[in-house]
Amino acid sequence: MLRGPPAHFPGSAHPLLGSRRGSAPSPFATLLPRLPLGSLRTLGHRLDLFSVFPLPFGTPPFRPGKPIPGKKPPGPGEARAGEAQEIARRPQKIGHAQGRVERIEVVLIEDPHLGVERAGQMGHRGAVAHGQMYLERRHRECSLSRVVASFPLPWVDRQRSVTRSELLRRSLFFFDSVTSMGQKQATMSATPPPPLDWDSLQKEALEILRGYIQIPSVNPPADTTQTAAFLQKILEAKGLSPQLYSSGPVNRNLLARLPGRDPSRKPLLLLNHMDVVPVDAARWKTPPFAATVADGFVWGRGTFDMKGLGIQQLMALLALKRAGIVPPRTILFLATADEESGGHHGARWMIEHHWEELDPEYVLDEGGFGTRDLFLSPKLVFTVQVGDKQPFWLRLRTTGRPGHGSIPTKKDAPAVLLRALLRILERKEVDQPPAVVEAMISRVGAPLAPHPFTESIQRNSIALTSLLAGVGTPPKINVIPSVAEATLDCRLLPGVDPDEFLSSIRALVADLPVTIELANDLVAPTPPSPWDTPLFGAIERTIAAHYPDAVVSPLLSTGFTDARHFRQKGAVAYGFQPVILDHETAWSAHSDSERIPVAEFQRGIRLLFDLLQEEF
Repeated sequence: MLRGPPAHFPGSAHPLLGSRRGSAPSPFATLLPRLPLGSLRTLGHRLDLFSVFPLPFGTPPFRPGKPIPGKKPPGPGEARAGEAQEIARRPQKIGHAQGRVERIEVVLIEDPHLGVERAGQMGHRGAVAHGQMYLERRHRECSLSRVVASFPLPWVDRQRSVTRSELLRRSLFFFDSVTSMGQKQATMSATPPPPLDWDSLQKEALEILRGYIQIPSVNPPADTTQTAAFLQKILEAKGLSPQLYSSGPVNRNLLARLPGRDPSRKPLLLLNHMDVVPVDAARWKTPPFAATVADGFVWGRGTFDMKGLGIQQLMALLALKRAGIVPPRTILFLATADEESGGHHGARWMIEHHWEELDPEYVLDEGGFGTRDLFLSPKLVFTVQVGDKQPFWLRLRTTGRPGHGSIPTKKDAPAVLLRALLRILERKEVDQPPAVVEAMISRVGAPLAPHPFTESIQRNSIALTSLLAGVGTPPKINVIPSVAEATLDCRLLPGVDPDEFLSSIRALVADLPVTIELANDLVAPTPPSPWDTPLFGAIERTIAAHYPDAVVSPLLSTGFTDARHFRQKGAVAYGFQPVILDHETAWSAHSDSERIPVAEFQRGIRLLFDLLQEEF
């Protein structure tokens, strides 16, 4: 049991403990005897006392507290650890030295009765502040544990008044266990690493992105041997040990792991794909694989879908590694081979063959981003994709009498196919907004803006994507072909039965000699991930720190992503890219003007870095 602070700590008087002889004890020192540390673990040993680095700001006073709502009261004979100390709400100025916090207050407590073991959930992000925690046993330093926390950018970029309550809430971080220096978990020397140089890191990220885009990993055939080797080299140079998995002759998947503090928690998986769709180079104003930087954008195939987010994830992970930050849970980085073709050699293959090496609780993939164009509101809205419409691809085929173009009939194959397509495309789809869309409107407090995207997320959609007919190459104009084909890309809302939908389509053309077949592997419908999870809350807190006026909303995507395969396995999977885009940039994916804003790409790394440190 902790008996109280020692009579003296090396160095100047501690602002919290009042350690200098003759100085008045601080309110925090009077609190210490109240806190039983029996549940604090370091290789099974009980710690008799602890000390912390000083803060660059003053001591928050305490008042007698009251029980924390929702916490189980202590049992018979236990100390009144269930009482929390309420902090006086007095405004205090926070300054900064050369634009960054130099030291932070960290109190190491793990007490299930105290009700504050998740205080770190209240937000630690923004400018990084590094510190060390010295753990003492019998007045001797016995182990060290790396402690890194951070604060919202407004706190360190300018002076601002905050309450002392805010100060303590945002500066107390409670950890599940303490690592001995003999363990292989994160330990550190007495000298913390220097603060991250974000300007240098962001410039490095841009160059890595350009090099990544310059590798034409087009699908088909989804040759990701070079892209996987590219990422592997970077990760190994930074001290990580990525693993390569061969899922086909030219298909490679890459998995890297950054261990977390609590091995009992399932990992967070950062998911991205290395393959890109084909290009029509003649239609591009800049070479599609040159990664040209112009007008504030990086232009090229894959910049937005999705090599840009892949590098943001990579750099946020490497920033944690460089700073020596051990995240609350293990973080996995998975770059897959062929998302653009359904993941047969990528995410689906990894799930089927290496699930035991993945098995995440949470997945972050592509899909959501910041926008001001999605709603009839000027608000900045960050969307988090929680589900997607189900792809349901159809192939229509009809046959007829071939002949001379000068003698047409109503039974000619192209004519029959055209009549069938007109019936299907003119079919009136009823608006039936799912719960996700209703939540979007409710959270933002404004209706959706009129746009093909917002219309598509409220109903089933059907798009004509190809027509094939004719004899010869190029087709002879005066020859009526005997066969005509077309493909339809149908996207179904969550909850729609694919068999019922197909039956309704076939009923429209039952009197015509047209066959309709499924053209893709149908994946069992999966409901959207819930948006009331700890991870969604962590995303909200992180965005609030960077963009205080922004709204965070769930999103239903019109396109599918690899996240759906993980939802089928029970994982909570979200699509989230920390960038703000206008609608033209957002819809540039797969186009001949695909691009991503340089400033948003770089700024998003910092936001993602902060998110990965959150408790969830």
